[in-house]
Amino acid sequence: MVFNLATTLTESALEHPGKYVCRTVDRDITYAELDELTGRFAAALLAEGLERGDRVAVQLPNVPEFLVAYYGILKAGCVMVPMNPQLTEPETAYLLGHSGARKHLDDPEDVVALCAGAKGSADVAATYPQDTAVIIYTSGTTGRPKGAELSHFQLYMSCTVASETFGAVPEDVTLAALPLFHIYGLSCSLNSVVRYGSTMSLLRRFEPNAVFDAMANHGVTITLGVPTMYHALLMTDPGDRDLSSFRVASCGGAPMPKALIEGFEHKFGVTVLEGFGMSETGAAGFVNRPDARRVGSIGKPLWGIQARIDGAEGATGPEHVGELLIKGHVVMTGYHDDPDATGQTIVDGWLHTGDLGYVDDDGFYYIVDRIKDMIIRGGFNVYPREVEEVLYRHPAIREAAVLGRPDERLGEEIVAVVVLKPDAAEVTAEQIMEFCRTSLAGYKCPREVRFVDQLPRNASGKVLKRELRRAA
Repeated sequence: MVFNLATTLTESALEHPGKYVCRTVDRDITYAELDELTGRFAAALLAEGLERGDRVAVQLPNVPEFLVAYYGILKAGCVMVPMNPQLTEPETAYLLGHSGARKHLDDPEDVVALCAGAKGSADVAATYPQDTAVIIYTSGTTGRPKGAELSHFQLYMSCTVASETFGAVPEDVTLAALPLFHIYGLSCSLNSVVRYGSTMSLLRRFEPNAVFDAMANHGVTITLGVPTMYHALLMTDPGDRDLSSFRVASCGGAPMPKALIEGFEHKFGVTVLEGFGMSETGAAGFVNRPDARRVGSIGKPLWGIQARIDGAEGATGPEHVGELLIKGHVVMTGYHDDPDATGQTIVDGWLHTGDLGYVDDDGFYYIVDRIKDMIIRGGFNVYPREVEEVLYRHPAIREAAVLGRPDERLGEEIVAVVVLKPDAAEVTAEQIMEFCRTSLAGYKCPREVRFVDQLPRNASGKVLKRELRRAA
């Protein structure tokens, strides 16, 4: 049996040749045009001597040329290695060397030139379902980034089961403001759109007013984002723009505070559906369904995915916290050229996520924190997310992150790092600590509050707590 993920493009092009697959502020591309360009791009790669399984690194922002390179690489039977354009030279060199990339594209004009110089068009290569299609590098929150190998079949299933849960239809228009070089944007925006023959409204970068313009001009029905993006939209007035097509907001990448969910839903009249995925699962894993959700949870496992809490042995409730384990068709093949890390992460078919969570009596899963972020203060476990949820309810706080710092007496002490709202009245550290004491047990309350202008984040919107710890 052969299967290539690029088949989703050729099939959608046959069914909807004149339909827009991608719309931007100054350029629209139809399915027929993308199919033709990617065939030429694939032919150019093969003419240069690249062979099936060779890695091609693509370091581009959200531009149409990214789509051409991605599906062109797959059509050629090669492996896509998406990379953040903002990486430093040493970081770029490491990923290029580790992945063994035979070609590196870091300018949209490189893609245009390859297409223009191609002689003819290549058919979709006859790859196997288990062949690697993409090597996506983790954000490197601990140590060197690791390259998760994702197969054609895995990526197909990841976007299919997730999109079906949202009730995706060809008439949908998905906002693609997430970086396509990140697994969330690649799988849930690009792969899903092409799989269902729908349309993406592509933004080069996230900016609230640009988002509202795109939503109004392109009739966006679905947004995909991380909490910081939704917070920025909540704080921005859309004016008289017509957002009537907007029907559902998907959130992932990091936990979304309940106060933010409630505020966003009230302002825009849509449902926010939180989910959970990883680079190692092609962004798929768990999601709240439109007709069944629990605010604050990551929902239930998607079709074909098994999950359990390590050590809980079937017990439910927040008192039974353990590491979240996942098994199923979305789990990566392994880490590229790193058998030791692969063996530590996938044990007996179960992917160890590194996240602590629990499951309730109705099968909804909750993430309480990363294992490495848990604070042990005086022998008590403190989960930073629980404290952060309280901080987000403070009327003067815009963003918050909680971490532990070494303490000789207690082992660790709790530190809250907060960003105040621009128009907020002055608030003191003591007032914030007192606010926490009204909702949290004493041992969970911050003993120190630090005020900053912004929190450091990676491309996927996750707070880089290692940088905050370094500062502490």
